Amino acid sequence: MTDRTLFSRRDLIRAGAATGTALGLAYPALAATDGTPARRKPLVIGHRGCSALRPEHTLAAYAMAIQQGADFVEPDLVSTRDGALVARHENNIAETTNVADHPEFADRRTTKAIDGETITGWFTEDFTLAELKTLRAIERLGTMRPDSKRYDGQFQVLTLEEIADFVAAESAARGRTIGLIPEIKHSTYFARIGLPQEQRLLDRVAASHYLSTAPVIVQSFEVANLKWLRARIGAYPRLQLLQLAMPIEMRPADIAAAGGTMTFKQMLTPAGLSEIKAYADWVAPVLQAIIPFGDATGKAGPLGKPTTLVRDAHAAGLLVSTWTVRPENRFLPTDFQGPGGETARQDKACIELMRRYLAAGIDSIFTDDPGLGRTAVDGLA
Repeated sequence: MTDRTLFSRRDLIRAGAATGTALGLAYPALAATDGTPARRKPLVIGHRGCSALRPEHTLAAYAMAIQQGADFVEPDLVSTRDGALVARHENNIAETTNVADHPEFADRRTTKAIDGETITGWFTEDFTLAELKTLRAIERLGTMRPDSKRYDGQFQVLTLEEIADFVAAESAARGRTIGLIPEIKHSTYFARIGLPQEQRLLDRVAASHYLSTAPVIVQSFEVANLKWLRARIGAYPRLQLLQLAMPIEMRPADIAAAGGTMTFKQMLTPAGLSEIKAYADWVAPVLQAIIPFGDATGKAGPLGKPTTLVRDAHAAGLLVSTWTVRPENRFLPTDFQGPGGETARQDKACIELMRRYLAAGIDSIFTDDPGLGRTAVDGLA
């Protein structure tokens, strides 16, 4: 998920999956026919793991998220040159690995146009998996998250298979099912350069007993790839699809590439939500689309009143998630901020903020600190 501005979204394995399936991690119930959500405890999603306390998309981040009680952990997926699916927030790894410290890769620093944006850095599609395995993860928000930064250099870049194996083992050890909610990043871009991700994702689901039997929710900011997947996931009854969105006049990358006009904002209207229901099970708008705070420029403001979006989505038959709750002042509404400057954590306020969104009827919540999310959800009446 984006961070830009406020709008910024196998036998052990078989044993683990059998245990998890028996216990059954239930998806929240769909809305009743009158549009009133049939409430079941909302899901806590560890955004890139526990990315508030450990470098994102590392075993440490996923392990802490699971320890804290996350129902799902999120791997963002990008492709390597040789077709591996690895967990990085973006294909540009300049800020999330120590690639800049590797002189043997200095000549791979380049500038590319990706989804309409010009970006300079090092890109996963220019590396083999073996080459990426020589790198180590670093904390992207180092000055803001010093506790996480102290783990810089300790952890490898992970493949989807490695994450699935780890989650399966954790599920078996803890006696509870843990879901995965992978996000396919830059689908149109990767398809254009000959590295389409969707079929390879399905191939990995088919090859993994855990991925093919545990709850998996595939998410994307694009539309065509979710529609493509919808026609091909019938063999996996626990696999669902989630449409990410923002209430802004910007087109999804695939819509823009095809010359279409539909914007994210249009997707979040009642008519747009009905169209999403034709191919997806969930819609996940950014926090401000559900309860506004701040303005379109990214300037924070106090928390406002809930919009009708959750009610409209439930009426369309969609489950609703939202992203991303973070505990630092920088990311909170002004009336939830506290002393200490923009990097200071406000744990109690963060829990209360999540409860405001839960009270608005959402069915799951992405958070950088799943421990706070667990407290918020478990404290519901």
